Amino acid sequence: MAMNDIGIDLGTTSVIVALEGKGVILNEPSVVAVDHRHDDKVLAVGNEAFAMVGRTPAYISAERPLKDGVISNHVLTKKMIQQFVNRVYDSRVIKPRVAVCVPAAITGIESDAVVEAVVSAGARQVFLIDEPIAAALGSGIDITQPKGHMFIDLGGGTTDIAVISLGGKVQANSIAVAGNLLDEEIVKEVRQKFSLVIGLRTAEELKKAVACCPQRKFSESMEVKGRSLITNLPQRQIVKTEDLYEPVMRCVEQLGVAAHQVLERTPPELAGDIYSEGVVLTGGVAQLKGLAEYFREKLKVDVRVADDPVNCVAMGTARSLSMGDQLETGFYDATPRVGHRR
Repeated sequence: MAMNDIGIDLGTTSVIVALEGKGVILNEPSVVAVDHRHDDKVLAVGNEAFAMVGRTPAYISAERPLKDGVISNHVLTKKMIQQFVNRVYDSRVIKPRVAVCVPAAITGIESDAVVEAVVSAGARQVFLIDEPIAAALGSGIDITQPKGHMFIDLGGGTTDIAVISLGGKVQANSIAVAGNLLDEEIVKEVRQKFSLVIGLRTAEELKKAVACCPQRKFSESMEVKGRSLITNLPQRQIVKTEDLYEPVMRCVEQLGVAAHQVLERTPPELAGDIYSEGVVLTGGVAQLKGLAEYFREKLKVDVRVADDPVNCVAMGTARSLSMGDQLETGFYDATPRVGHRR
């Protein structure tokens, strides 16, 4: 990979930028703060904007321009990508080649929006790579061999599941059940069980510190603060692991069904490989306590979490630019009027 090549994991929750050989050089929330008094002027992006979530006056909003793994606000996405690219690449002479990972089930219109945003940020050439392929490359497994490997990438907006062999996808599925939905379900459960309104940031903290699939013998508790629905006053509440079993399993069971369906459609020889090699979990939600054990029981094969599940996709995206000719599907040059999807 050349020094002016960039890999971007453009996620619903965060944007991670990586360079092959250098690792992750930027990891910030995919949040943009805008001032509605001045034609939606961008005030901040990333960490600075995330700090404003839930704490802004009415004329300022901290928004996530991506939803369920795709762009929901094209203008803000362009401005966010442009600022992030400018932070990591300051050459005015040579424009960078940029690879961006996208959900496996992305539509043509959605992928065009991603490409347009990256080109407007200054890229001379744009490649798109499916998240499962990027996750596989980032995990360090050689997917160019005639052997089946199964990956489940659990991000913020989507979960992508794929069986890969000879550098291409054999079976794949993408569902909008991931970290953000887990947070929303936790908010609903706390509201219903304790008559307490909490924010999504608090729900995310609960997910990371307290939440667990019932398969693991784990119990933790955490004090949260919010607004009482009874008194409309501030209130604090102790939330235990057991309190969150139901919202967690509502989401996890959907993931289990989707993964099972992919395995059902997998050719017998590759299914045998997966039985021998196991399944690899990547993405932030892969760290959910008890999740690997749940998948192991559901799929009847060994399941492990990648060594660096959060940055795995970004690292694989960066690596894809140096080995694109070995990837049969899920990676293509999407530069306007030049690219051709393979």
